[in-house]
Amino acid sequence: MCAFEGAEPEPPAPGEPTVTLRDIASFRPSVPSGEMQPAGWAVVGLPANFIGQGSVETRSGSLLGRPAEVRFHPVAYRWTHSDGAVVHATDPGATWDELGVAEFTATPTSRTYTASGRYTVDPTVVYVAEYRFDGSAWRWIDGTLSLAAPRMDVLVGEFDTVLVTGDCTAIPDGPGC
Repeated sequence: MCAFEGAEPEPPAPGEPTVTLRDIASFRPSVPSGEMQPAGWAVVGLPANFIGQGSVETRSGSLLGRPAEVRFHPVAYRWTHSDGAVVHATDPGATWDELGVAEFTATPTSRTYTASGRYTVDPTVVYVAEYRFDGSAWRWIDGTLSLAAPRMDVLVGEFDTVLVTGDCTAIPDGPGC
């Protein structure tokens, strides 16, 4: 059963072969991308926001010796963090601005680090696929295809805010300087 919008895969038309993910190996969606907020860094104890980017794409070519199209639909997003945490979502996430929330607000795709250090994040987009021969009806292919986006480096640190009464460069002995 296909996990996309509750659709049931149609059986192949009479005389049409059953197509598998292995059969469509030469058809691939573009390498997905990802981003994070803040870009490349995070603060211990505050959420860093991760956004995945994958889109519906159609590829044309030869499938089992026949002209065909294969269409890929992103259905899930995964961020694997080097500290062992994994964040799963069916939505790619969005920037804090797009969500209308303040910076460092927790989102369904965010991660809060508990220790300073250098981390990596491996974003992945999970796709389902469908195919059609010669303009026939689209037919789902059982299974999913996971495609990695480029790895992200994250520098996590502890930050303190300091209130000062003026310009510490001009008055280095001022309160808070």
